[in-house]
Amino acid sequence: MRKISANEDVMTTREAGETLGVAVRTVQLWVEAGVLPAWRTAGGHRRIARSAVEKLMAERQHDLSPVNGTAAAVPTALKLLLVEDDPHLLRLFSGVVSGWPFPVELTTATNGFDGLVRIGEKRPDIVVSDLVMPGMDGFEMLRALTKPDSAFAGLKLLVISALSTDEINERGGLPEGVICFQKPVNYAKLETLVHKHFTDKLQRVALN
Repeated sequence: MRKISANEDVMTTREAGETLGVAVRTVQLWVEAGVLPAWRTAGGHRRIARSAVEKLMAERQHDLSPVNGTAAAVPTALKLLLVEDDPHLLRLFSGVVSGWPFPVELTTATNGFDGLVRIGEKRPDIVVSDLVMPGMDGFEMLRALTKPDSAFAGLKLLVISALSTDEINERGGLPEGVICFQKPVNYAKLETLVHKHFTDKLQRVALN
């Protein structure tokens, strides 16, 4: 973590969470992943630059609109985050998702860094991510999300990649439970898997 000068205006993780509208654990995850620069006091407490929090707040204003409905209009819409740096594949995926016969609130990010920001903000039901991306790649993001103390342990994680199984294993492999789709993607199979997750969500909502 970057050390902050003594005279720089700082915030605690709780203050940062209240300002950003997210849980303290989300702020801690962002700090650990490098999304928010921070340092530790002699007593082990995190301190975050206020300027970094303000910058992150500004960046969060650039979210893309949902593809099919909104959370307010369709409370039971499936929230899906796509992390992909190829603009062509982003457009293709958006077009495919818009044709699915169930409501999807789609958000996108172009690397793992932005993905963590969107996850903390949007709390998606499913994350679909590429692996090879500039900056923080999919491997780093997935490892951050699947740490034992992560607040996102129950998040459904899918990978879309052109890497072979051997190439993925050479780079450390994928965390347990992550489902991998090879490119070119079998969108029919992907839709079936996502739809099952959607119906499971509806059942949980009904029970509540």
